[in-house]
Amino acid sequence: MSTASEKDIEAFRLRCRAFLEEHALDDGPSRRDDPRGTAATAAARAFQAKLYSAGLAGLTYPVEYGGQGLSQRHEQIWREEATAFPLPTATLAITHGMCLPVLAEFGTAEQKARYMADLISAKEVWCQMFSEPGAGSDVASLSTRAVRDGDEWVINGQKVWTTGAHLCERGILIARTDPEQPKHKGISMFIVDMGSPGVEVRSIKQIDGGQGFNEVFFSDAIASAENLIPPENDGWRLATAMLMYERVAIGTGQTGGVHAERAEELIDAARRRGIQDDSTIRQDLARLYIAEVCQSVVSVRTRALLEAGKAPGPGGSIGKLAGGRIALMAGALAIRIQGPAGVAWRASDDEGDRWSRQLVGSLAARIAGGTDEVQKNIIGERVLGLPREPSVDRDVPFSQTERSG
Repeated sequence: MSTASEKDIEAFRLRCRAFLEEHALDDGPSRRDDPRGTAATAAARAFQAKLYSAGLAGLTYPVEYGGQGLSQRHEQIWREEATAFPLPTATLAITHGMCLPVLAEFGTAEQKARYMADLISAKEVWCQMFSEPGAGSDVASLSTRAVRDGDEWVINGQKVWTTGAHLCERGILIARTDPEQPKHKGISMFIVDMGSPGVEVRSIKQIDGGQGFNEVFFSDAIASAENLIPPENDGWRLATAMLMYERVAIGTGQTGGVHAERAEELIDAARRRGIQDDSTIRQDLARLYIAEVCQSVVSVRTRALLEAGKAPGPGGSIGKLAGGRIALMAGALAIRIQGPAGVAWRASDDEGDRWSRQLVGSLAARIAGGTDEVQKNIIGERVLGLPREPSVDRDVPFSQTERSG
């Protein structure tokens, strides 16, 4: 299908549009009404199941693993059409934007056959378990251990900021399997059953009222040897690839094309408030519009590289950095447009509630997936070719490094 005719392509576009018009009716419940994301995830699963049944899910993945075996052009068309509709699939961003592509790239044939179709259809939802209390921006400093015991790995440690862990059947975990190697080595990647004994998920309440983040504790939890994503002790390379996929997912979103959704929404809000002619508001709206358009152009370029069959590289950090800044810019501007209702609103005022939550939630956008400072380092070193920052522990065995906590 990579050489599909224009007639076939247009027919596919009409299929996408017809499906979206019938099924993409809203973007799910608000965080205020659904702080744990339970209803939102259920809605996402239901939508994705329909998408899968219609032959429109997993477009570019092989048929033998539950995909459609189509071209990146088909994926691009789906994204173009989806831009005009509210999609209820935000809670599947980690499953489809990070776990699925990593499994497709690095998983064994048995792992792909066992899990990929369930991920594509959202029969299973997965989480990512990287960060730890003592290993946030420097994830390679992780201390969660996995020790081989026959045909099993015994896992002990703690992860934090794990989005959606309480709703997931499984997760992808990185753990230290050889502490005598330097910190960027001796790490392995595992598929972990979140319902297995020794895995405890604890909710973290966020400033915006949401409770989507979690701590995850491992106390002699077991992962079978067949659920190690190979190769053993080379998990940091796989984790780096997953972080690149994450930044692409965060920086480019679910849809395609050039757009400025936040700016357009705030322009409408300013008109409703009768302040659309305020010169400073107009200037800030213009800045936001320009920033969003520029980010979406970068996103189109990033997606084009993926469509060309190239794995995401450090350039994905550009979109991620821009996205965090845009979120904060939009949140602050929204509060200014709302006026007093942006900081004190009636319980029935959905607009005031939504924008205030977006403002405080925007702070997380500059941390999740790597802080702004981490993104700047990646862009400087790997995109611009600037000298690397000094690292005193790069070649030191992890067991001999000084660590916090």
